[in-house]
Amino acid sequence: MMIGLIVVGVVFLTLLEFNKNSLWGWVLALAVLAGFFFLRKNVLLDKPWLLRFGSWVGLIAVLTVVLACTQGPFLLRPAVEGRNPAVTEIVTVAQGQLTGVTTGDGAVEVYAGIPYAKPPVGELRWKEPQDPEPWEGVLAADHFAPMGMQPSNGAIYGSLADIIGYHDYTVTTKDNCRDVMSEDSLYLNIWKPAGKVTDAPVLVYIHGGSLMTGQPWYADYSGAGLARDGVIVVNMGYRLGVFGFFADPALAAESPSGTTGNYGLLDQIKALEWVRSNIAAFGGDPDNVTIAGESAGSACVTALCTSPLAKGLFRRAIGESSTVTAPEPAHSYRTLEEAYAAGAATKEKLGAASLKELRDIPAEQLVAATNQHHHITVDGCVLTESPYESYQKGIHNEEAILHGYNRTEGALFILFDNAKLKNYEQKVRDYFGRRADEVLALYPAATDAEARTNWIDIYSAAIFTHGHYCWTRQALAEDIPVYAYWFTKDNGRLGGNHGGEEAYFYGNIPNGSKLYDESDRTLGEIMHGYFRNFIATGDPNGEGLPRWEAVSDPGRIFELGASVGETDEPYAALYPILDAMQGWQE
Repeated sequence: MMIGLIVVGVVFLTLLEFNKNSLWGWVLALAVLAGFFFLRKNVLLDKPWLLRFGSWVGLIAVLTVVLACTQGPFLLRPAVEGRNPAVTEIVTVAQGQLTGVTTGDGAVEVYAGIPYAKPPVGELRWKEPQDPEPWEGVLAADHFAPMGMQPSNGAIYGSLADIIGYHDYTVTTKDNCRDVMSEDSLYLNIWKPAGKVTDAPVLVYIHGGSLMTGQPWYADYSGAGLARDGVIVVNMGYRLGVFGFFADPALAAESPSGTTGNYGLLDQIKALEWVRSNIAAFGGDPDNVTIAGESAGSACVTALCTSPLAKGLFRRAIGESSTVTAPEPAHSYRTLEEAYAAGAATKEKLGAASLKELRDIPAEQLVAATNQHHHITVDGCVLTESPYESYQKGIHNEEAILHGYNRTEGALFILFDNAKLKNYEQKVRDYFGRRADEVLALYPAATDAEARTNWIDIYSAAIFTHGHYCWTRQALAEDIPVYAYWFTKDNGRLGGNHGGEEAYFYGNIPNGSKLYDESDRTLGEIMHGYFRNFIATGDPNGEGLPRWEAVSDPGRIFELGASVGETDEPYAALYPILDAMQGWQE
């Protein structure tokens, strides 16, 4: 009995931790376990086996109720850690006055939850973002706003992702809560060097998440690291999934500009306009703005580089691990016809015949349609044609580019669906069709290990890296200085997987983390220096850094890893096949 009770107790206490339950959940669970022990030892010891078996069923049922009913409360994330952080001086922007808070070391001021548009709710759902309302008094910008509406797999799933994907999980009582989610999420956040600064370079960051998920407060891309080195960093929430990328002809007809399907991009442009008008109040230079993004955020960056609405709102672009510049982008993009068809299917499924009926559907119900609507489209307004077509005509907004990808970009995406020797050839044939023999000749496999490694490389190139190769060639054709990287560093956390470079570039490798060693911190100083210099000047090079030459040959790339320097493009032999499949033209 004791062994069984210990096993049940450990399992449920672990679930309480992974589920971020409140301390009351722990108290109740321990009380239930203690009560069960007393009951079995003093009351049920000699009772019939059926009654004793039923007691175990009852125990598990009661613990399950405790697990479900004592989840942590919904709380907004504080802008900085610690109790009672120092409040900044008042800053005046177009909508009113506000204050932020200062980090514990006094080096960075953070202003969180600043509205840059009206809440896109009710009649404003699926409309262009509107100017924010002015506020009375002094806004305390000390907490991040709610994340945008998005599917949620629950805290247990998130905890397992931290363990399996990130190898990074800490048992603490500080996170026994749930993050607030809302359709009202058009707020931005600012990190600046503490004290008075003038004409500081500005970075505006767009978070990733497949245009379906994500939030602005993730530690790896926190603006604190760059702010400590003189850069003002801004990021924002934007509409995601069905709220940000749903398209319908009736929505286009009611729009003054005829737009539909790109509401998330319109939010990002609205945030850039707010920065243009207000960043000087924080000491930033509105004429020295760089945009950056990772994953789907990087796809948005490449779209903004050819959007006529974003012209003049930034000077430089940083793209990490995604683009929509290929002739047929592998993800995050679809034609307007495809967007309309998906929109019609969603309306039919929801039983909504009019825009009013669609807008009356609660956000919590509508969010289920997110998986069908997380793609940028050519709406004739935000994008008048595909980014590939614009670059072919020499149309772009940026004057310099820093971009690249990681060694095993696709590994986490196929973690549970990777190739084995028995299905490797079929996977290649399913994707490459009549070009499959060429790919199999480039990537032969005789063992399961070779099949797994090859499929990670092929998947990474097809879904992520080929678009970057296209962007490099497009930049060279337009004489845009372009600095292309390949991040290859192993560590105890994400390593060279998708997103692994961010803590290095943004200067946010945790000081006490044992998942990074001294070689990681040395590389982090180099990469952070490149980033800071590029944001400030458009050139990553600076004193004490290995020389990083702008690309002159697309077959070469700059490695950032155990070695730092120029090397051969790792997928160069595969790219001509992908070019031919997509109809690339020089």
